[in-house]
Amino acid sequence: MGILNPLYAAVSWILVRWHDLFSLVFDPDSGAAWALSIAGLVVVIRIALLPLFAKQIRAQRGLQALQPQMREIQKKYANDKQKQSEELMKLYRETGTNPFSSCLPIFVQMPFFFALFHVLNAVARDQTVGVMTQAQVDSMSNATLFGAPISATFLGSDDINVKIVAAILIVLMSLTTFTTQRQLMVKNMPVGVDNPLARQQKMLVYVFPLMFAVFGVNFPIGVLIYWLVTNLWTMGQQFYVIRRNPTPGSAAYDALQERKKAKGIAQEAESPAPEPAPKAQRVQPTKQSRSQRASGNPPKSGGNPPKSGGNSQRSGGKKPSGSK
Repeated sequence: MGILNPLYAAVSWILVRWHDLFSLVFDPDSGAAWALSIAGLVVVIRIALLPLFAKQIRAQRGLQALQPQMREIQKKYANDKQKQSEELMKLYRETGTNPFSSCLPIFVQMPFFFALFHVLNAVARDQTVGVMTQAQVDSMSNATLFGAPISATFLGSDDINVKIVAAILIVLMSLTTFTTQRQLMVKNMPVGVDNPLARQQKMLVYVFPLMFAVFGVNFPIGVLIYWLVTNLWTMGQQFYVIRRNPTPGSAAYDALQERKKAKGIAQEAESPAPEPAPKAQRVQPTKQSRSQRASGNPPKSGGNPPKSGGNSQRSGGKKPSGSK
């Protein structure tokens, strides 16, 4: 197991650093400080796995898009499994799809899971592990959660508190695993399509919770806490992805389109109506004099018509004085 020593050192170092932080608020020897440190370990690992999670989503979408072509190959070479496998691998290469990418986050996370299992087992045997000192091992070994030591297991202890706490955590771990798998199958799988991925997902809905329920009786309480927290993280992460970027053709995708449609209608209803264009002001006609009407010259806009009279002469008027 020497090859895994760097992994034990990394897991124990993360636990100790989180424990130093939570010891500022809680008793350093309390179960709360160590349980939250385990939850902090989950946060660090899951944040580091976000790029792989994005790759997993792309791989699942790629496989779903290839389902019609995959069914055609399986139908065409139903009696020749070797040729069928060759054609499927050729299809994966041509499209750049890796069917194993969807399992990467689980495979990458498993070594950390077993490393934590090893660290807690070492603590239960009062042995130093990784970067943990003997004082830290003693502190974690004596830490209890609701009266149950964090390093204790359901089958390995006769304490009724240990069995009750472990049983509750096993049930919660199995229930959240079931909910996580069902969330993918019901909301994010194409509807009305004979999809091999959907059949596989349906099988995992019941297989995974059963596996964790069976093996959970041998897990230390700290490992049960780890898996419960990572399930809760997965549920929240999947909820966000399914709601914001669902698989086309799934129930979640239809719900997203309905929300977009309703939002567009609401925004259109709330937008103000365009203001009517202002009416052009009517120009009042200007009064014309008799001479202007006779000459046909219109008056200047806004000008006052000239007044007749004064020294102006009219046609046919009196002649000046002295004329005959």
